[in-house]
Amino acid sequence: MASVTASHFVSRSSYVSSQGSETTANFGQIGLKSQSMTHNGLRSLNMVDKLQFRTQSFAKKSVKKAHATGSDTYGKIVCQQGGMDLVFVATEVAPWSKTGGLGDVLGGLPPAMAARGHRVMTISPRFDQYKDAWDTSVEVQIQVGNRVETVRYFHCYKRGVDRVFVDHPMFLEKVWGKTGSKIYGPTAGEDYQDNLLRFSLFCLAALEAPRVLSLNSSKHFSGPYGEDVVFVANDWHTGILPCYLKSMYQSKGVYMNAKVVLCIHNIAYQGRFAFSDFSLLNLPDEYKSSFDFKDGYNKPVKGRKINWLKAGVLEADRVMTVSPYYAQELVSGVEKGVELDNYLRISGITGIVNGMDVQEWNPATDKYLSIKYEITTVLSAKPLLKEALQAEVGLPVDRDIPVIGFIGRLEEQKGSDILAAAIPMLAKYNVQIVVLGTGKKYMEKQIAELEKKYPDKVRGVAKFNVPLAHMIIAGADFMLIPSRFEPCGLIQLHAMRYGTVCIVSSTGGLVDTVKEGYTGFHMGPFNVECDVVDQADVAAIVKTVSRAVAVYGTAAFKEMIKNCMSQDLSWKGPARLWEKMLLSLNVIGNEAGNEGEEIAPLAKENVATP
Repeated sequence: MASVTASHFVSRSSYVSSQGSETTANFGQIGLKSQSMTHNGLRSLNMVDKLQFRTQSFAKKSVKKAHATGSDTYGKIVCQQGGMDLVFVATEVAPWSKTGGLGDVLGGLPPAMAARGHRVMTISPRFDQYKDAWDTSVEVQIQVGNRVETVRYFHCYKRGVDRVFVDHPMFLEKVWGKTGSKIYGPTAGEDYQDNLLRFSLFCLAALEAPRVLSLNSSKHFSGPYGEDVVFVANDWHTGILPCYLKSMYQSKGVYMNAKVVLCIHNIAYQGRFAFSDFSLLNLPDEYKSSFDFKDGYNKPVKGRKINWLKAGVLEADRVMTVSPYYAQELVSGVEKGVELDNYLRISGITGIVNGMDVQEWNPATDKYLSIKYEITTVLSAKPLLKEALQAEVGLPVDRDIPVIGFIGRLEEQKGSDILAAAIPMLAKYNVQIVVLGTGKKYMEKQIAELEKKYPDKVRGVAKFNVPLAHMIIAGADFMLIPSRFEPCGLIQLHAMRYGTVCIVSSTGGLVDTVKEGYTGFHMGPFNVECDVVDQADVAAIVKTVSRAVAVYGTAAFKEMIKNCMSQDLSWKGPARLWEKMLLSLNVIGNEAGNEGEEIAPLAKENVATP
């Protein structure tokens, strides 16, 4: 581990491992030490460091008090105006890296928390050479498995949030060009063989960042975040973080007031590895029981395994998920809890529904739309945008034909195979269907074949196409979301923001966000078994689409459009609920924030530079 000094933070280096040795000669030995360098190099933690962090903590409280009384706070190291020090740790953060909803949450929730007056950092791997993230020159040496690796930190400050990226070849060399779905494996459904080591390294680097990075981009805050922080870990990739916090830091008097919240975005992904791989984690044996897991599957190996998400559930201070109804589903039984339901009943779990980025997704300013609109003009704008969509994808242009959109990954969870089975029956109705998404090749082929069979009814676009996604969201009359399970979902939020009525399966966040007969239509819960297409689910799609089409064009349908657009779907409401939950952890010095407006992005496109 490493410590920070009170002044002149330049380039620093430290060594993180698991046992507490001060030797520097043997890298193979498990030890906590650091190497001194020029530029005020870091030392191992000593009494001076401990005193310094106590001083910083006192300074933070003093500044909060001074801010309330109007006193002069010039010269303080940490200039904080109340609130909390929050560190979000995740493998995805939009718009830099994203494969699904996790990236969107990490892109949207932190700025909303910063708008409430909290100091907020996100930490994610540096998968690409992001053009707006700069090298901090801070290095940390970390023991992973039986070797020592050096990581560096890159940083940018956007929308009130310190965006930190962990740089190492395990991340950067895995990806060429746009990140896409190559974060976790070379192709969809295939994992990199070293994912256990990759994300162990990432979590250890994330734990060092609040102590070794002196970040001064904000006019309200400066200096290291220090130790009185709340880590918000996300999904299985960070499930090991509370274990490392306890075994490597708190056992040695560091981060004593820090807490960890684990947020589950999709319980289907749990980080299951061979039980023999536990030794690679460099954790004490006392943590074996938290990881120990048996299932009936032969992947990645047959029999006994370790389960990162299970360990995170048992070791975190609080477990969260992304919607209240999904939280209920996770403890309802083994089927929807995916064999972790018993542990979630022990730990407890709370759901807060996600918000959405109302700045990127705004029909009044959307750069991809030929016609901008708001709630007062939606009824005249949408028919014109429908015609533009029909022309764009090559369907017959007719504003009187109801258009049904589907945007999502072509995989079992999203129910694209159920939709494909229903399309021949839907084609009997006076509707058009536009499908946009990539995924499993046989599903892409399914949609292409249906397009050939029903050329005036169906269009399938199997590519990543942001402009077309916006055109579908705005131009479609209905958005079809046939997910087998859906922790929260964002497509329905985007659709309602644009006045597009949703037809959804009754699961997870779709239950919390789409109201039957008011903002959409519910098809009922679907069979979560992914190996087969349940014909009852196919029938439910056809029946509900028929019901929705019968309402199309009526006064009731127009009222539903306006109901959709009249909602506040931003992150403001969820941020208030997150703040209340985080304050309940009682981290020293944490205070409630104030209602504020998010900082608008100067540029949403953060692409790799060759």
